[in-house]
Amino acid sequence: MISITDAISIVKEHSKALQKKTVKKVEKAGGYLLFEDIISPINMPPFRQSAMDGYALNLYDNVNYNLIGEVKAGDDHQPILKKGDAVRIFTGAPVPNSANAVMMQEKVESNGKTITIKDNISLELNIRPLGEQVKTGDVALKKDTKLTPAAIGYLISLGITEVTVYKKPNIAIVTTGSELIEAGQELTYGKIYESNSKMLLSTLYSLKFYDVTLYKVEDDYNNTLKLLNTVINDNDLVLITGGISVGDYDFVGKALKELEVEELFYKVKQKPGKPLFFGKKDNTQIFALPGNPAAALSCFYIYVYIALQKMMHRNILELPRIQAKSISNFQKKGDRPQFLKAILKDGFVEILEGQNSSMLQTFALSNALVYAPETVTKINKGDIIEVIQLPV
Repeated sequence: MISITDAISIVKEHSKALQKKTVKKVEKAGGYLLFEDIISPINMPPFRQSAMDGYALNLYDNVNYNLIGEVKAGDDHQPILKKGDAVRIFTGAPVPNSANAVMMQEKVESNGKTITIKDNISLELNIRPLGEQVKTGDVALKKDTKLTPAAIGYLISLGITEVTVYKKPNIAIVTTGSELIEAGQELTYGKIYESNSKMLLSTLYSLKFYDVTLYKVEDDYNNTLKLLNTVINDNDLVLITGGISVGDYDFVGKALKELEVEELFYKVKQKPGKPLFFGKKDNTQIFALPGNPAAALSCFYIYVYIALQKMMHRNILELPRIQAKSISNFQKKGDRPQFLKAILKDGFVEILEGQNSSMLQTFALSNALVYAPETVTKINKGDIIEVIQLPV
């Protein structure tokens, strides 16, 4: 049994960034990282562009100008301005090549035929130059850039419709247990509704991992062995829930050993989630999570989350941890560090009742986990404690 710190270090060390690529429509590439540099196919802006509503001028040594026309956004004509000429112009409109400044309308008096400039003016004032953001052939965005909504908008403004990005992992979720049935079926004696797979699926979806397949296997060794062999060969990440303990019908550990999965750790000194397994085979990472739902979800947030971030080439691997003031009293039982379901709000944290590893009701109300280390036996109201913020 290893410590939480050692377990986290091992996950960070052995989780590898995926080197697979895929092509995505730009508007569907949010959250992905670029696999390669994006080269701009155009200048942006693609023409000299007015930054203001006002008047484009061909400057000369006078404050009075002849008004000879108008240019609005989208116009493709090029009025020719002699010195002392002006045209009405609007934000985003192309500035005529013969104009060399734009004066904002608030600084101009007009009678419809002539205008008078009421402020100082200089060459290229209020004109966005050709290629001010990026020039044709320049790197628009570098490899490994995360595609935020702003990045998506930027790429589309350059006329780019597809991008090559790092492929997100193929993920298999395997639930084990002969007692499990699907919600919607009749709940007969001795059976329980299986929730872990949909819970983990929902968690992955919320983190924008969509290439996920669900599998179920009853407590049968040969079937467990066959299924695990298939999913390990076909996926980048395998999440198994249940069957990793040492009961007579827990076959996951035995099957993983027969499949020559390298065990990186098994059992962590923590509560909940002591019977946690992490291993790998070739390029596939395998987590065998506890069968108790709250324990499985806690282990996902503390360990699997790190592996997913590492696989996606991200630099920030762990969920944010902050200090907050407890508004609860809590007596910790045993000597294991604990992750306690809690509600965090405005710098204060409430530790909830019902911390049993099989209970999801409390977890359903939580937006944080309080970390109570081994050295802490009791948390009192007013104590400053460490809190892990869960994704919303």
